[in-house]
Amino acid sequence: MFKKDRELSKLYYPIYKCWTFNIAFVSLLCPEDIELVLTSTKHIKKGDAYNLLCEWLGTGLLTSDGSKWHNRRKILTPAFHFNILQDFVNIFNKETENLVEVLAIECSKPYINVIKPITEYTLYSIGETSMGINLNEETTSKSYKEAIYKLGHNVTWRLVRPWFHSKTLYQLTARSKEDKMLLNILHTFSDNVIGERQKTFQAEKKLSYSSKKRLAMLDLLLTAKYAGADIDDDGIREEVDTFMFEGHDTTSMGICYILMTLANEKHAQEEILREIYEILGDSGKTPDYNDLTEMKYMERCIKECLRLYPSVPFIARVNGEEIKTKSGHTIPKGTNIHMHIYDLHRVPEYWEHPEEFNPDRFLPENIAIRHPFAYLPFSAGPRNCIGQRFAILEIKAALCGILRKFHLEPVDTPQDLRFKTDLVLRPYDEIKVKFVPWK
Repeated sequence: MFKKDRELSKLYYPIYKCWTFNIAFVSLLCPEDIELVLTSTKHIKKGDAYNLLCEWLGTGLLTSDGSKWHNRRKILTPAFHFNILQDFVNIFNKETENLVEVLAIECSKPYINVIKPITEYTLYSIGETSMGINLNEETTSKSYKEAIYKLGHNVTWRLVRPWFHSKTLYQLTARSKEDKMLLNILHTFSDNVIGERQKTFQAEKKLSYSSKKRLAMLDLLLTAKYAGADIDDDGIREEVDTFMFEGHDTTSMGICYILMTLANEKHAQEEILREIYEILGDSGKTPDYNDLTEMKYMERCIKECLRLYPSVPFIARVNGEEIKTKSGHTIPKGTNIHMHIYDLHRVPEYWEHPEEFNPDRFLPENIAIRHPFAYLPFSAGPRNCIGQRFAILEIKAALCGILRKFHLEPVDTPQDLRFKTDLVLRPYDEIKVKFVPWK
């Protein structure tokens, strides 16, 4: 299906309608049309594909709409204030050190499949930043980690089989029975962590957004609850589960593609390393928030990799009213609208030689002349990714630690990649990189 979508996008640019089993959707590729959808509060509702996540995530920030989405967004926005992000950088640095140790053990091999160690890095990072727990040390967390992976796999399996979007039909499958077991593991774990954190919170009665103590996102949700915000314990679990799902898988695949790209782009790898030493020196200093923010060339390389390999290759909405497109088409109210970010990032009108890696596309003067909705790695408008600064900092911290310890050499090339149909841009095969320790 992924390959077919690419063919349709080229053949019918800038808009086409497609039926998948009994589900019709309209795909948009024109930035002006996408802007109409993403900037309007009348088109807040997510597409039907996201309903497959509701048993796991409830109706949290990712899957809710209307007033509930608006209230949750308002509650959660302070969790990504720069003061909080500054503290999260310390967690990223700690987990990067653990990641580098894992890579050092494996680096004598001809290559490392980076998906597993990078996914663990992002999962451990989001575990500590969202719930305040160390999944690498918690003995009870092994089943939780495995349940996240297995349930994510089952959601993807169901996604590409539209007949199983029907809950009635899906309940007849063995995977549905497995899902119930996995959901029990995930929700029980989250409930236990929330319950323990709540006891500590009630005992101290001192936590606030301005507290000097490092807070997990869970603490901020509890703060909001006791301050009278419209969120209960079930709502807190929805958001914790949402961050655990969204916050590790998308970022991990982004880092994997970045490592593969830098292994193939020697000049970019060398320039990033030069920038790292220019800012941090050669004393082994770990980067803080300001250091990471200063790494402008690294950020341009990250943005270019996210253009080529957007972690979320498509987003979907259901329009709340009729839409007139730039090309003169009418999209009736209540239509599933897909915006194929992977193809949008390759439209030659906005991206000259779109398959080439060129971080200079993100120099300020080049950004200024490009349509702002031609680049959407974190979506855009009121429903953009609330954690995008979090993700960029997490990626930068990982690159700092890895590139100061290893030179990356190519094994896979971009031409070797074949992608699955998935909520996240995921390859069929391994992503291989050779790690050579600096002497």
